[in-house]
Amino acid sequence: MLQISLKDFLKLEAASGIILVFASLLALVLVNSPLSGYYNLLLETPVVVQVGALIVAKPLLLWINDGLMVLFFLLVGLEIKREVLEGELSEPSQVALPAFGALGGMVVPALIYTIFNHGDPVAANGWAIPTATDIAFALGILALLGDRVPLSLKLFLMTLAVLDDLAGIIIIALFYSSDLSTTSLLLAAFCVAALILFNLLRFTSIALYGLVGALLWLCVLKSGVHATLAGVVLALTIPLRVESPGGHPPLRQLEHDLHPVVAFGVLPIFAFANAGVPLAGVTPGVLLDPIPMGIILGLFVGKQLGVFGSVWLMVRLGAARLPEGMTWGRLHGVAMLCGVGFTMSLFIGSLAFEQAGEAGTHAVMANRIGILCGSLLSALGGYFLLRRRLREP
Repeated sequence: MLQISLKDFLKLEAASGIILVFASLLALVLVNSPLSGYYNLLLETPVVVQVGALIVAKPLLLWINDGLMVLFFLLVGLEIKREVLEGELSEPSQVALPAFGALGGMVVPALIYTIFNHGDPVAANGWAIPTATDIAFALGILALLGDRVPLSLKLFLMTLAVLDDLAGIIIIALFYSSDLSTTSLLLAAFCVAALILFNLLRFTSIALYGLVGALLWLCVLKSGVHATLAGVVLALTIPLRVESPGGHPPLRQLEHDLHPVVAFGVLPIFAFANAGVPLAGVTPGVLLDPIPMGIILGLFVGKQLGVFGSVWLMVRLGAARLPEGMTWGRLHGVAMLCGVGFTMSLFIGSLAFEQAGEAGTHAVMANRIGILCGSLLSALGGYFLLRRRLREP
């Protein structure tokens, strides 16, 4: 059966994490060099697609964030569906501990950010930024530690990251959609109904699902709901337990084909387009501003407290127990790795401040500085802590 093994998956994530770092550093170098004008000009390049009276006109940056990232959310949706039906999320006993960890790892960072930014309505809209975990970076760092990492630790982080992504999708749908168009939503509903019908009739053509999925993306784009959610809806309708003529279930085939495209194409392009932060005039005092400080503390401190604290509480109450191979020290290291928000945090940040005008532009820059610093602290801290803890019996 077509499926990426856990070992191959971690190797893929580790390589993807390295490319993400390179793409981010390249963006930082360009935007802080004499070539910064070309970097900004590239992202602001207008791209227009027109079919008759239907026109979609956006700068390249928004085509990346609203269009290309659909493939990322499609892959996330496929992974969530597979995990729920046949994977780690299909066993309630295995889900309980990472579920509590994911919940705590979202609530505490959001509270910390809100404490720093509740007095500013523009800044307050970014409360969800430090709640995210970048699965590629987190699993990539874990993979760098080699075979010393017990399977229970890998599965815990993977399950927590999947649940974190699912919660992120819900947050985007509920809090970062506006100015809804009833007509577009009705057309999107027809597309969803067609996709569900294809599933019930056991259609296996990925091209057919893709065609209707593209129409769904267009309707959602015009509706006011964020367009990337179309990828998740499409994923949930693709069959897992029906084999296609090629001998593999369509969901597994599509997941297998998409994984390298997203890991080595979509996410590095997104990182390159969103990680460019002008560092001119950035001083240590800038980090003390409410937005970057709320994000840094939310990612580096809030994630640790939220994930570790909620798991500790459930174990002490007898509602769950630590799996074999996991110690409190190792759990602390994994909780720290969960503070690597990066791509998902950047994505949520772009949604939080995109409609705020000049104040939003300042917030976006401050947001990026906070995400880069908080994610870097979490990555380094988690790596070195886990390396030390994994030497212990």
